[in-house]
Amino acid sequence: MPQKLIIVLANADPRSGESLSAPLFQASVAAGMDYHVEVICTGTAATLLKTGVAGSIRLKPDEARSIYDFIKEAHAAGVRFFCFSPGLDVCAMRKEDVIPECSGVIGAAHFIEEIMSSDCRVLTY
Repeated sequence: MPQKLIIVLANADPRSGESLSAPLFQASVAAGMDYHVEVICTGTAATLLKTGVAGSIRLKPDEARSIYDFIKEAHAAGVRFFCFSPGLDVCAMRKEDVIPECSGVIGAAHFIEEIMSSDCRVLTY
């Protein structure tokens, strides 16, 4: 059984709570099952890690909780969030702009090394 799950948000629309609910829910569930879980945001999905953005997105119009609330819950369950370095450029962000739940900015070499050297599975959205 894999010890690590990496969820890559590359094509998920950062403005649509509906497209974000499944990966965030799956990350929380996997962390609750004692897997080491990382969510890597790249492309326009990196904006989710920018302070203030995820707090303005709801899963559905009548949902009280924001996507940021879901990120905080996943983080509390042990999920680590990372911004892929090209995402900073794409979204005109700086490292200082990211939410406290973001564990850092990673590059391609780190990402490939993790996938190739670990007993892990990767889900891409």
